[in-house]
Amino acid sequence: MSDPFSLAGRRAIVTGAARGIGRAIATALHRAGAAVWISDIDGPAAVAAAAALGGRAGGGALDVTNAAAVAAAFDAAEAALGPLDLVVANAGISTMNRVVDLTEAEWDANMAVNAKGVFLVDQCAVRRFLARGTRGVIVNTASLAAKVGAPLLAHYSASKFAVVGFTQALAREVAADGIRVNAVCPGFVRTGMQEREIAWESRLRGLSPDEVVADYVRQTPLGRLEEPEDVADVVVFLASDAARFMTGQAINVTGGVYTT
Repeated sequence: MSDPFSLAGRRAIVTGAARGIGRAIATALHRAGAAVWISDIDGPAAVAAAAALGGRAGGGALDVTNAAAVAAAFDAAEAALGPLDLVVANAGISTMNRVVDLTEAEWDANMAVNAKGVFLVDQCAVRRFLARGTRGVIVNTASLAAKVGAPLLAHYSASKFAVVGFTQALAREVAADGIRVNAVCPGFVRTGMQEREIAWESRLRGLSPDEVVADYVRQTPLGRLEEPEDVADVVVFLASDAARFMTGQAINVTGGVYTT
């Protein structure tokens, strides 16, 4: 019997994958047998991350807010690896501010990368899947802030709520075509983005960085900060045949922070 968790023979693109959660996802997919294209706004870092994986990998720059750039990244990935059948729309940003102080630039930047970026990547994937009759898989990265609005992150929460709604709607549209679309909702993940958020939250709440981290752990029933690999392993599951009857889901990977 074949291993339902194996991704051997699959070809994937992961956005925002030069570091953090995206890099962990790309590494886990590659370990499971997939060929992987790493894309990131930081092109040299994407190429270096792909080189670290060795064979069955490549990488390049991608601004997910630009439709032409998304199409070009898919073209490059498919020229190197072959037709893609697995897409992980992971690229994302965050800033932190009180709503009364939030700028239009902050709002627009979060919406452009986190929401529009997922739309453009997923749209490009679906167009190609449909054109080839591919029973493809898409996994989008949302957030625990996509389930319950997070103070100081209203704009980020709004963008990630959009990801969950879009995931659900797209999944229902393309289910009859054999395309599955799901999302993961990470919690307090130990990444460079989190380090920046700790500094912002420390300033905005008048707490020390250690107190902010302690609060994150206090909110997490499993009692520790999340690691990128905790998310990556769930993405591998969703990408695999083990999840063949799952679509339109937004899976919490939060250590129990929220159960919604």
